[in-house]
Amino acid sequence: MNMRIKSTFYLKTLGYFIVLLCISSCQSPQQNKALKTLTLSDEITINEIQQSLKSKEYNIQELTKFYLDRIDSLSFNGPELNAVITVNPDAMKIAKELDEELSSGTIRGPLHGIPVLLKDNINTGDKMATTAGANAMKDSFTEKDSPIATQLRKAGAIIIGKANLSEWANFHSTTSSSGWSAIGGQTKNPYILTTNPCGSSSGSAVAVAANLCVVAIGSETNGSIMCPANNNGIVGIKPTVGLVSRTGVIPISFSQDTAGPMARTVTDAALCLNSLTAIDSLDSKTLQADRKAQNDYTTFLNANGIKGKRIGYWTSPEKENKQVEAIMKETVEFFKNEGATIIELDEIIDPAANQHSFQVLLYEFKDGLNQYFNDLGGNAQVNNLEQLIEKTFADSIEMEYHDHELLKQAQVKGDLNTEEYKEALKTMYRLSRDEGIDKVMNANNLVAIIAPAGGPAWKTDLINGDDFEISSSSPAAIAGYPNIAVPMGEINGLPVGLAIFGKAWSEPTLLEIAYSFEQGTQKRFTPKYIEE
Repeated sequence: MNMRIKSTFYLKTLGYFIVLLCISSCQSPQQNKALKTLTLSDEITINEIQQSLKSKEYNIQELTKFYLDRIDSLSFNGPELNAVITVNPDAMKIAKELDEELSSGTIRGPLHGIPVLLKDNINTGDKMATTAGANAMKDSFTEKDSPIATQLRKAGAIIIGKANLSEWANFHSTTSSSGWSAIGGQTKNPYILTTNPCGSSSGSAVAVAANLCVVAIGSETNGSIMCPANNNGIVGIKPTVGLVSRTGVIPISFSQDTAGPMARTVTDAALCLNSLTAIDSLDSKTLQADRKAQNDYTTFLNANGIKGKRIGYWTSPEKENKQVEAIMKETVEFFKNEGATIIELDEIIDPAANQHSFQVLLYEFKDGLNQYFNDLGGNAQVNNLEQLIEKTFADSIEMEYHDHELLKQAQVKGDLNTEEYKEALKTMYRLSRDEGIDKVMNANNLVAIIAPAGGPAWKTDLINGDDFEISSSSPAAIAGYPNIAVPMGEINGLPVGLAIFGKAWSEPTLLEIAYSFEQGTQKRFTPKYIEE
């Protein structure tokens, strides 16, 4: 067993041991004996769980124990997915409190009792560290919840753990393997275990696909919700930047970062999104004058949501894979049969937008990360990016596979008053918005654009890194616009997804289309954990 595997094993073992102790200590022997052993469908939904809780088929403690046991069984036995970095030692205590509230007639919200995993770059003010997967952060505990965690708890969710991720949300190395972190090891794709889950929200997507939780929260700067949703056959919503608070989320980019829900169904993703849209006075993106947040996104789940819409079809991404191209043609025919008008598009944004975006990310990563470390105060494990670089490059586990050169490239950048940064930001927005998505959609009178969310997962390669074949995430990501991934088909046992994106704040329209497509095709299928 090499040092990396040993480190990961002992950290995880300690976490699960603490939870088992908590299960014993939080309840009396009589209560322990009363807990039923559940068998739940791998495709169970929020509404099905709520109905079972209402009918007292099982209680929240029994539900929570089911998921804690399932996380354990798929971490040290069987396929060892490496999807979860740590579990919440207070999960059973919280479940007991929620059971008592439910018994007294109190329901906090639509997620009451629902087990949720957070990507491990989202702060929780509890006994779980927030690590970004990095050894330098393994003991980084925060004093208060992020607004995301606060809103989920207010809605009744149980945050049962933190999901593994591509370290530093995959902004660290010139070549990297998505789903790898020094603390969590390599996350595995539950469909074929030797293939890659994509990232950086790898653990969140795998956990949802494998039913280690009901829903999870991921985050995206460019593709980090969309690509893992594609590779793991689930639904992912990448909201408009500013719909969901980023306070307390370890940052890459102020301009592009957003968190979003990941689920097995569009309905569950919409239900989760309902609980994430509060305005945050500390995040100016949520204070934009044109911001449009909805009270209930499930009201847009229309089975006929495709009918009568003019939708763009971005053809360029699929040309890299004939099998994906064939599935997209079937998808386009479905849209036409459902009453949509489809307009083929060859180009959405000028490719130069990607280079300007990269410069913006380097500047904003340095600025945002230093601010994040400063906000931790006395709890900070490192005080700035310079110290992080020193610790990382001196760590044999960190340096075993990846060069972490992006950390150095960010460190040499100036502050956000630098002309290079301001010009890159201005040009990035112009190319992706005014001369990109907005221009294309206005010129063709479109309500949305569709494209393949990606190709089938590639073989994981820790030495050479990822082998992206198809990606369509950049236009919406760079513009800060919404995007939704929905299962679209299967290639050799691996899922592929459909991307649906559009203008700022168009989540309602995208949800209409996503739900209509999902209900009309039912392409989601359960993973089989195949060894190859």
